[in-house]
Amino acid sequence: MKRNLLILTMVLFLGACSTTGAKSMKISAQDAKTKMDASMGFVLLDVRTPEEFNDERIPGAINLPLDEIEEKVESVASDLNQEIYVYCRSGNRSAQAAKILVELGYTKVYDFGGIIDWPYETE
Repeated sequence: MKRNLLILTMVLFLGACSTTGAKSMKISAQDAKTKMDASMGFVLLDVRTPEEFNDERIPGAINLPLDEIEEKVESVASDLNQEIYVYCRSGNRSAQAAKILVELGYTKVYDFGGIIDWPYETE
């Protein structure tokens, strides 16, 4: 009996110590558009270079290059529970940025890949 209680206690303790945390959510461009159209107060991050951003961007996007995310994200998204939508050119940098954002404690991170898959308006 004591052994079973000890095993149960260990299982519960180890479960509570699990490092599994929040994850970013990979969504389609269509789902991102639908969610953003229905939401207010979200942040749309373009993690490409300033040159890429100046060539073409999604209206309302804020340019925050991948290599500046950790240092500057708080200036555009101070609330860790704020919805953040992330994109780049093809999806590689947005996936990296989404991972960094989750590691920084952001809980509602949506990675919809690249602008090359965005069938909607750009500027």
